[in-house]
Formats: sequence, structure tokens, C-alpha cells
Amino acid sequence: MNSTTKLRELIASRQIARLAGAHDPLSASLVEISGFDGVWASSFTISAANGLPDMSLLSMADFLEAAGRMAAVCSVPILADCDTGFGGAPNVAYLVQRYEAAGVAGVCIEDKVFPKTNSFVDRRQELLAVDEFARKIEAGKNAQRDPDFVLVARTEALIAGHDVQEALHRAHAYVDAGADVILVHSKKDSPREVIEFLDAWQARAPVVVVPTTYHDWHFTDAESSGVSLVIYANHALRAAVRSMYRVLTSIESSGTSTAVEDLISPVSEVFELTHLDKWLHLEKR
Repeated sequence: MNSTTKLRELIASRQIARLAGAHDPLSASLVEISGFDGVWASSFTISAANGLPDMSLLSMADFLEAAGRMAAVCSVPILADCDTGFGGAPNVAYLVQRYEAAGVAGVCIEDKVFPKTNSFVDRRQELLAVDEFARKIEAGKNAQRDPDFVLVARTEALIAGHDVQEALHRAHAYVDAGADVILVHSKKDSPREVIEFLDAWQARAPVVVVPTTYHDWHFTDAESSGVSLVIYANHALRAAVRSMYRVLTSIESSGTSTAVEDLISPVSEVFELTHLDKWLHLEKR
């Protein structure tokens, strides 16, 4: 089964699926071996790994390379975060074909204007007109070659301060345009407005949520509310940042690494993650 079919079946299943964010092949491998159903190639974490904020500074080529490298090492599907689609409708058509060719199972585009800023930045978030974003979706769907390739339409209506009715209006328009899945995003500290959306949603397409700020919403409760897929978008990178800083400052201040040896992976674990034995085997005659 190819990765696109895997992702489509995960989303269509009666059982909720869970993805976790990654920024490179190593973190994507960790997502897979941790038992998640797939990988979210997060634009926020890929940007951060390049020392940049999540505000449309990297190009499509940068994000595509990162997602393609993840797809090359994972057997679980990769869903790529493609921000606003890197331009207009022709750009979205192009990105769909390029990501599909790279072995990525699906892409997600959001209805903010370019250049975007991260949803959790405390500033005004501007949305694209509904019909203009719908044209992007339609172009993307018309461009795909694999019928199972997944296009997720992400509405930032709630992030931008609009009400649930606006989010519903946009979501229905995006499904009309051909979106396979709807991602409804919120930065509230409870899932209340997401549940309100789900209660009114007519189940015309599966719904994805990203409970970064309402993190105490258990995935089984999300499933009961009608969610098909939960994405834990940036936790691996955030864990890495704190852990690396603690280890490095400890070594710098103490003069040795002894105090942190029990906190860090042995080199052999990195060998295992990077499949050293398989590559060494290729040297044998």
C-alpha cells in the first residue's frame, strides 16, 4: 500500500488517528517508532530548525526537501504543512505535483494571506477571501495524479477572531471546492469552540484538530466529538530545544559531561536510529 492510500484510510477510519510533528528525518523516525500513525512535516518546526521564525521566510523548495527526506526514511505517511500554498492557484497546483512526486502522502494549506505569521503570534491574522482560497483548492485537486493524494484545507477563521459560523461557512466552501479534509484551528485554552464547530458540522469531510493550546483534551474525547485526526504539531522540537539547552549548559558550567550522561542517548542508539548495520552490510563482499 502506498503512502497516499495509507493516509486516506487513516483519515477515513472509524478509529481516530494521531500524527506528530517533525522537522527532519531523524525526528520523523522517532515519531514513527513512538507509535504514531503518521508524521506532520511542520512548517513551524522546519523553520525553527533552520534558525528562522514561522513567517513564510523559507521557500517551497526548502519545505519540500525537508518533507521528501522524511518520506524517504519513514513507512508511515507524511502530511506536509504547506502554509498558504506558496502563492496563488497555479502555485498550489505545482506544489501538489511536486509533493506527490516526492512521496509525501498529502499537503495542508491554510486560508491566511501571504506572507503568513504563526497562528500563536500575538498580532492581527489576515484571511484570504473565501472564493480565492477555494480556487487554490480546486487547482490543487485538479493537478494531482494519484487519486488518493490528500489535500487538507485549514481554516484559520477562529485564529483570526471570527466566530464559529464563519469557520463553518469557510469549511463548507472548501469542501465544495474539493478539499478532502478540513482542519479547524483554535488557540483557545479549551476545546469549546472546536466542539461547537464539530456539533454544527455536517460531516461532509473528516475533521483534523491541532490541540496545542487545549492540550488536556484527550484524543478519545476528540474522537467522541467527531474528530478523525489529531496532530501534535511541534512537541518534538520543543522538547529537543529544552533538552539540548539543559545538557549543553550543564557541560559548559561543570567542565565535564558526566552529570548528563544518564540524560542523553548512547551513541549506539543513534547508530540504531540511522540503520548503521544496514549500511555497513553493503560493504561486505
